[in-house]
Amino acid sequence: MANQIHSTKLQDTIERKVFVMLVFLLVLLSVGGIVEIVPLFYLKDTMEHNKSPEIAWERGDKSFNDWKAGDGVRPYTPLELAGRDVYIREGCYTCHSQMIRPFRDEKERYGHYSLASESMYDHPFQWGSKRTGPDLARVGGKYSDDWHIRHLRAPRSVVPESVMPNYPWFDENIIDGDALAANMGGLRMVGVPYTDADIASAAAEVQGKTEMDAMVAYLQVMGTMVKFDETKDYRE
Repeated sequence: MANQIHSTKLQDTIERKVFVMLVFLLVLLSVGGIVEIVPLFYLKDTMEHNKSPEIAWERGDKSFNDWKAGDGVRPYTPLELAGRDVYIREGCYTCHSQMIRPFRDEKERYGHYSLASESMYDHPFQWGSKRTGPDLARVGGKYSDDWHIRHLRAPRSVVPESVMPNYPWFDENIIDGDALAANMGGLRMVGVPYTDADIASAAAEVQGKTEMDAMVAYLQVMGTMVKFDETKDYRE
């Protein structure tokens, strides 16, 4: 009796009849698709910069060198983008999130809650939910470049309780400028507003730069693009 299999009549019908199973799967996938697709029609209401234009950087004819922290969300510079590629390659997102939730304890620890518009040039986004290590959404400017270099080389030299692995090869690996330029071209195809000049100059801008340089540049820009008005609720 312990091994007796209990099933419902509906379950038996679905499992024994292929056509019924196909219809059931079609309905299930249709519902899932609708749930995913319908919100796209309301994307303008979801992205905060459509209601608060100051969140996004109005570039015009400016170069990345004209941008200052707090000027608004912009595409990553070539060096920052290279650092982001390394971040993804090493699986940093498996232990670090980049999404501060709108709760008081998170705000007190990490800073202003994350906005959807802050990730509008991230393909793929790095929100995550696993926090073996701290959230990194606002880590930019929190530590010096030297601290980040020491931390990436040997995490326990600055955080004794850390379980993060060492990344000594970051100092040795040189950024591939041609591959980076190709990556920027691909990102432009999905909506990131890189110019021809940005892509053409990418290889020269990272020439001789190491993955350590790139990682530090990426970490230091996180959370620095938007100057928040603490009296404003961007979720309205």
